Amino acid sequence: MGLYDRVRGVSRRDFFRIAGTYGMSSTLLAAGAFGGAMTAANLAAAAESTYYKRFSKEPQHTLKFGAAGFNQQNLLIERAGCLEFARDLEERTDGEIRIEFIGNNQICGQLSCVEKAQQGIVDIYAASTQNSAGGAPYLNVLDYAYMFRSRADQYYFMYHPKSVEVLRDPFEARHGLKFLFTHAELRGIQLGLSWEGKDTVTSIEQLFGTKNRVTGTQLGRIAMNALNLNPVPVAWEETLDGLKQGLIDGAETWASAVAYANMSPVVSQCVDLRFFCGTEHTAMNAQTFDGLGGELQDAVMEASYLTQVHVQAANEAALVNTVGFSHPHQGPDTIFAQNNVRVAALSDAEIKKAEEMCSPEFQPQLWEQWRERIYGWAGGVDTYQEIYDTVRENDHTLAENVEPRRWWKG
Repeated sequence: MGLYDRVRGVSRRDFFRIAGTYGMSSTLLAAGAFGGAMTAANLAAAAESTYYKRFSKEPQHTLKFGAAGFNQQNLLIERAGCLEFARDLEERTDGEIRIEFIGNNQICGQLSCVEKAQQGIVDIYAASTQNSAGGAPYLNVLDYAYMFRSRADQYYFMYHPKSVEVLRDPFEARHGLKFLFTHAELRGIQLGLSWEGKDTVTSIEQLFGTKNRVTGTQLGRIAMNALNLNPVPVAWEETLDGLKQGLIDGAETWASAVAYANMSPVVSQCVDLRFFCGTEHTAMNAQTFDGLGGELQDAVMEASYLTQVHVQAANEAALVNTVGFSHPHQGPDTIFAQNNVRVAALSDAEIKKAEEMCSPEFQPQLWEQWRERIYGWAGGVDTYQEIYDTVRENDHTLAENVEPRRWWKG
């Protein structure tokens, strides 16, 4: 029995009753660490134990973690690592740092968490880099089309010291935020119910002329226009209705986002276009980090590293076993199988065709303006070329085989 199934064994009413007694953070941390079949009674016992352990001493620092729409259940679908990081950091510092975990969009959402962190309203946040790029435009650096060939490339880069030079340091200098860790997937096109009765997509031409919802990413729109995918900005609240009623053909996002955000009932095909990043990252206000003592700063970095290792393994497993992002066979109990979502896997030749239509490698003129802009923000570094060259040193195709490294130690 998976952890996702165990959490489903506790009703929403019981969960919030327990959280009302022992606090949401203690209850979430207890649920995330639970082993065995979960009932309301044993979750309450675990939450009580966690509560008394966490509050046995006064912390030196209490940090607010704004986790957008994440909660104890959807973090078991998309393994973004938020609760694992909070739990490890509290234990590693013996309670000197206490995390107040605030999810379910209670303090900030996907678009606003980055700004709340810059303002110091929250100390830590989790959201996609694409949604966060509105408040922190440097994050567009990750969104060049086909810069990453695979999820293995994404993890390889995040562990690599080059990520400090071309992502982490410029991001901190420009936006006052410290990039800690991230989940990694590649974005595709999620086709709505108007495609339910159509053949499974096998070629990029089948998508030409479709109308697709786009997030806040600017670079993603360049790729979508070049691929004739007609990006249209649609509010998230309207996206599900649009996919259901056929007002839009699809939406660009990644597989586990479809599953955790309850899109699966209105998605018929998950087209694995893999054209740019889907990265649900966690970052910290840099002033908050700087205000910690040296040992606590070291603890934050070690907790980030171990969470990155956890996410790398856990999300790869969840994609197959929980989401059902596999082809041609899906587990019958996965979210995609239960909602009749087909995975449309494109051939290498079709992916190459798409790459030649839209990537900076083959269509440099499309990217000149943004490439120059980010070059200036990075202090005279051609970030696209640096990342492109770095990840092509990676000879692993499976993400779980990429060797972890402490990126800040060189």
